[in-house]
Amino acid sequence: MQLTHPIFTDAEAARVHLEAQRWPHGPNCPHCGNARADRITKMEGKAHRPGLYNCMECREQFTVTVGTVFERSKIALNKWLLATFLMSSSKKGMSAHQLHRMLGVTYKTAWFMAHRIREAMAEDVNSSGPLGGEGKAVEVDETYIGKRETPRTPSPQRRGRPYLKSGGNQKRTVVGLVERGGNVRMFHLNDATASTVREVLVRNVDRKSILYTDASRLYTRTGEEYASHKTTNHANGEYVRYEGAETIHSNTIENVFSVFKRGMIGVYQHCGEAHLHRYLAEFDFRYNRRAALKITDNERHDQLLAKIEGKRLTYRRIGEASNA
Repeated sequence: MQLTHPIFTDAEAARVHLEAQRWPHGPNCPHCGNARADRITKMEGKAHRPGLYNCMECREQFTVTVGTVFERSKIALNKWLLATFLMSSSKKGMSAHQLHRMLGVTYKTAWFMAHRIREAMAEDVNSSGPLGGEGKAVEVDETYIGKRETPRTPSPQRRGRPYLKSGGNQKRTVVGLVERGGNVRMFHLNDATASTVREVLVRNVDRKSILYTDASRLYTRTGEEYASHKTTNHANGEYVRYEGAETIHSNTIENVFSVFKRGMIGVYQHCGEAHLHRYLAEFDFRYNRRAALKITDNERHDQLLAKIEGKRLTYRRIGEASNA
């Protein structure tokens, strides 16, 4: 889809497109759930704003943006659709400064738009179920990025010994899980320990799966809970091993981390630790709808618009920073 398409330049065309995406069978009232065409009236008076409907069941008025991340925004809907398209089709992300220049909005507005869109990108892992399954392979690894805003104090057991991963004690921890040929899930953890990593694994990976990791002791005990656990020893220069028809490696999740880090360092450059989980959701969303799965930019954009419902993000939340 060209960036000159009417849905990106005309607010009315954008509204019609969003209505077609959200309401393929006619408008639904977001207040009471009424979907009867004879009980919903389109308000077309001169005093009414475009796209306003009235529900005769609950007597509430609504537009297509009510109940979505676009709700109560004064930004033109075509600019919202352009922002969602740019963020869903840019492999390494789209910075708020770039959005601010392309959309003609302030930097603060572009920053907030980007976070609303990331909120919509977040996957519902509870409804999608665990990764893997019988006969399926899941790769697991951890990486470290950026500087922790609250440095971690080494435990007394370390007795002053350095961490094996350079800067690991001062960097933010990300654990990634990827099903070969399937989806990825990345999580920001305060600390990567055997217990915290196990909690992520058992909540997100089917116990019947084959687990592939490096030789880190984080996975030794937890790996015993799965159908099979094979490792490669990176310290000895081993990154892939073949056992018959089985290919043992964790290169897939390493590739995921590579794209994530290139985006965070080259595009975003800075991310407040309180918002890191949203950036992880953004990269998860695009990887799970990657071109290798024959998903086009337009299809990915439409799938993002299908996820805007039921999610809101205000400027401030209790316990979270207001900038990043």
